[in-house]
Amino acid sequence: MALAVAHARPRAAASTRPIAWWLLGCCGLVFLMVVIGGITRLTESGLSITEWQPVTGILPPLGEAQWSAAFERYKAIPQYQAIHAGMTLAQFKGIFFWEYLHRLLGRLIGFAFALPFLYFWARRRIPRALAPKLALIFALGALEGGIGWYMVSSGLESRIEVSQYRLALHLATAVLIYAAMLWTALDLITLSPGGRGGVLGLRVGAAAIVLLIYLTMIAGSFVAGTRASYLDNTFPLMEGGFVPPGYGHLSPWWLNPFENLVAVQFDHRLLAEITFFAVIALWLYGLRRAHAPGTRRALHILAAAGCLQLALGIATLLSVVELPVAVLHQAGAMLLLTAALAVLATTRRHRLAGL
Repeated sequence: MALAVAHARPRAAASTRPIAWWLLGCCGLVFLMVVIGGITRLTESGLSITEWQPVTGILPPLGEAQWSAAFERYKAIPQYQAIHAGMTLAQFKGIFFWEYLHRLLGRLIGFAFALPFLYFWARRRIPRALAPKLALIFALGALEGGIGWYMVSSGLESRIEVSQYRLALHLATAVLIYAAMLWTALDLITLSPGGRGGVLGLRVGAAAIVLLIYLTMIAGSFVAGTRASYLDNTFPLMEGGFVPPGYGHLSPWWLNPFENLVAVQFDHRLLAEITFFAVIALWLYGLRRAHAPGTRRALHILAAAGCLQLALGIATLLSVVELPVAVLHQAGAMLLLTAALAVLATTRRHRLAGL
């Protein structure tokens, strides 16, 4: 019986490997989508397109008349007067580009996921247990498009920027989609027999770090949504102390983590520091407990990604959110999440993927 299962593993892996590569390709597109979303936010480009046109919006304005009409629609929202008053049409085209690229990439991801899914389904290449997972990921992707417009619409009438709550929801859903696709792809790739550590402590630790990274990223979206990153650009202390004065001045108290700029920045810093030390602790623990080469390699990559992300976070703060550094910081967060999921995958007990 054991011999039969051992022979079945390579066959199962071979049949699902194209699906895994397809999902990894989609992960790359979502990774890029999150980074471009960060650029869109940092350049104040997100409200430059004031309409949601899922089908006709695939084309940018054609000709000066359409460009002028799009510019006039932008002039009618509060952000224009507060931030971009007096900008030229050429400057408007510059911010329009990032939002258009962000939306265009969203549509591309939809096609990149849906068309191969239909192909694999028509060829009966998708295992029965895998189909509901892929359908759920597609549904989340469709929902994310609606959440994106829900976010943008919050900044078109009375606000000069989008709601930080809706921004956090938008990022949280995008990262969830990325993690779900990556985890499913890793589940379909059979590692070498020594690649499955099966160490409970490592598995629990890696899962905790994945959760910490996710929470830190959501906290970072509140920093971006409230511009709290510009409040105090010193490190390691904030306003001369570990806990800055005015941390809990809002009432009721539960508003502070979301609307008190001091608390918003401090919470993100604290979560990032806890995550970094947790990564290093897991790495040191894994050096003693993990014997599988795949697990040890994944732990080394996780530790390196954690150090890189810490450096990028400090650099973003001290540079007062300089655009290239801030964009790298957002990309670093996605890289760190990827590394943590890879560690978790190597500690998972083997099973026949999708069967």
